[in-house]
Amino acid sequence: MQLKIEILKILEANPETDISGQLLAEKFGVSRNAIWKAVRSLQAEGYRICAGQNRGYRLSAENDMLSAVAIADAIQHRTRGMAIYVRRTVDSTNDEAKRLLTEGKTGPALIVSEEQTAGRGRQGKTFYSPKQAGIYMTLSFPSALPLYAAVSVTTASAVAVFLAIRDLTGTETEIKWVNDLYLHGKKICGILTEAISDFESGRAQHIMIGIGINIWTEEFPDGLRETACALYPKGVTRNQLVARIVDRLLEVTANLGDGSYLDLYRRHSMVLGREVVYVRDGETYTGRAVDIDEDGGLIVEDAEGERTVLNSGEITLRPVLSETSPV
Repeated sequence: MQLKIEILKILEANPETDISGQLLAEKFGVSRNAIWKAVRSLQAEGYRICAGQNRGYRLSAENDMLSAVAIADAIQHRTRGMAIYVRRTVDSTNDEAKRLLTEGKTGPALIVSEEQTAGRGRQGKTFYSPKQAGIYMTLSFPSALPLYAAVSVTTASAVAVFLAIRDLTGTETEIKWVNDLYLHGKKICGILTEAISDFESGRAQHIMIGIGINIWTEEFPDGLRETACALYPKGVTRNQLVARIVDRLLEVTANLGDGSYLDLYRRHSMVLGREVVYVRDGETYTGRAVDIDEDGGLIVEDAEGERTVLNSGEITLRPVLSETSPV
């Protein structure tokens, strides 16, 4: 393995300690100049490493570069054989997961990237994924779930991300059916669940849960400035948050059958009780969102009291009129 990766492991394992260049040189059997060059290479990649004469090297507390070592160290839920891949840039982490599958890497995998050049959302939408500003990740794992459970996985994943953010930051987001998280009325997270299926058995062979979260994003492009925002967590690194999301995803998806996650999903829904607009078979309808069923479907009631269950698609929330709004 590259010298700089070995040095990074030691720095990440000792975040509050100055590690002398001489000690590193002796450990790896190289010159101090080789250590210095490796550290410079890490700094050029974006790692914030403090260095000083007679002091050594130390990873800055402000460092927030994604690291497989740091993520693995923070994950509490141990999954046998789960591989962690950290990329500097990909088109999308879900697409990268599919490429790994075609290469025969079919075990559980976590793919995280500093940037996505073609981040994807549901219904063919894009997810803005600037460099070092967010969490762009996919948890990929073998499955034997029936295909109709796909909505349940997405619903459960929204709960997992909600819990992870609350665990580490104390911030409670709102969930917009079926796959978005909002903060202060603006979107901070989108989730895209995809499956590779066996049509004969009607089961998913492999599931990929793609998650995009705006963490430090400062500038959004036209069309997103009024509808998106970032989390800005204090004292929490992206590595820590990725690890907690993995823990929560593994917990929640392991208990899909009992539907226990649905109570929290309902309590923190920004949709229930609101008027929504949706499209079915090319026709636009309006109704009131009244409940989430046991499979994660949205139950909508029209003006005549007739109910419809939405298991996929997009909804638009109708604005809430205040008492002083003109009629």
